[in-house]
Amino acid sequence: MLIAKDSHPIVIIGGGVIGSAIAYFLTLQQPGCEVVVIERDPTYARASSALSASSIRQQFSTDINIQISAFGIGFLRNVGQLLACHGDAPDIGLHEGGYLYLATQAGEATLRENHALQKQHGADVALLNPQQLSERFPWLALQDVALGSLGLSGEGWFDGYLLLTALRKKAQSQGVRYVADEAVGLDTAASDGVLHVNAVRLQSGAVLPCRYAVNAGGPWAAAIAGWAGIDLPVVGKRRTVFNLASPAALPGCPLLIDTSGIWLRPEGKGFICGFAPDADNDADFAPLEPEYAAFDNLIWPTLAERIPGFEALRMQGAWAGYYEMNTFDHNAIVGLHPACDNLVFANGFSGHGLQQCPAVGRGLAEWMLTGGYQSLDLSPLSIERIARNAPLLEKNVI
Repeated sequence: MLIAKDSHPIVIIGGGVIGSAIAYFLTLQQPGCEVVVIERDPTYARASSALSASSIRQQFSTDINIQISAFGIGFLRNVGQLLACHGDAPDIGLHEGGYLYLATQAGEATLRENHALQKQHGADVALLNPQQLSERFPWLALQDVALGSLGLSGEGWFDGYLLLTALRKKAQSQGVRYVADEAVGLDTAASDGVLHVNAVRLQSGAVLPCRYAVNAGGPWAAAIAGWAGIDLPVVGKRRTVFNLASPAALPGCPLLIDTSGIWLRPEGKGFICGFAPDADNDADFAPLEPEYAAFDNLIWPTLAERIPGFEALRMQGAWAGYYEMNTFDHNAIVGLHPACDNLVFANGFSGHGLQQCPAVGRGLAEWMLTGGYQSLDLSPLSIERIARNAPLLEKNVI
């Protein structure tokens, strides 16, 4: 049963794909629910949602992430129907080209262990030995590869910006109000040592009383948590995406995760790719300037060795965006903190926000409207695991 409507709205700080998904599901599950989304940049010029490589996979190593992705792919397949607005059915260009993880002998056991868990949850994933890989992808050089894991369905890529705009438009059509302003603080009161957020303060001087305040601040989520005296281990980590052209044809090219950690996938007539810097070169909130030097120093030589046809690879451009990295365990932080009874967290997705927004949006809407998760229990992602020093370890981090 739905909890009776409060006189104050639910205020969501951050109108990217996470905030918009929560707003959409709140007003879907309880029509008439008053929801206000605060977004400081309606152009989304620096939003992770707009700068992402926009993909979805089932190949995770934890139960909860695989379950989240199972719902996510179903949602993305039906976006045209679910988010149709004023007769317009959005098309996010979902292409289920699959993920292909390559492993050396050192990583083979982990790949097999992950595969067993994925199959338990019904993921359509196949293990391929080098001969099978060569038959399916003859353009790959496999001299160091012991095993590959290929998603046969339920994995691929899409237009993340179109998903964001479709969620926002649908949420607005369901009564959600978007405010172009910046949240600058919380008005709180304490009772028995537990804080309660009474209102969200905006840069314009406006004060919005709230039933719940939702932290969907992306890379800047730690500052919002700090207004309530909560330490949130989330920072912005710069990631560069390179736009590549090559005369080489790669039939059936999936989203390739090389043994080096470099990823590559088709995009239009070319390709895009990226990499994770090593820890020593992974500064917090580095300027959003692409790391062009990495193309010549790392990307080109590594990809040309893996894909001989890429010797003629050319970089046509690049862009950079922030991962909202959870430095504790690289998994999402979802739900309440024990120190505050109505500040809801949806943070730290560590590069998985676009694919995880449907399940997290649905789950947090259920929790705020009914007092508990009704469809998928997201409690493994609770912030309390940080206080317990009990990381949820995900082996498949890109």
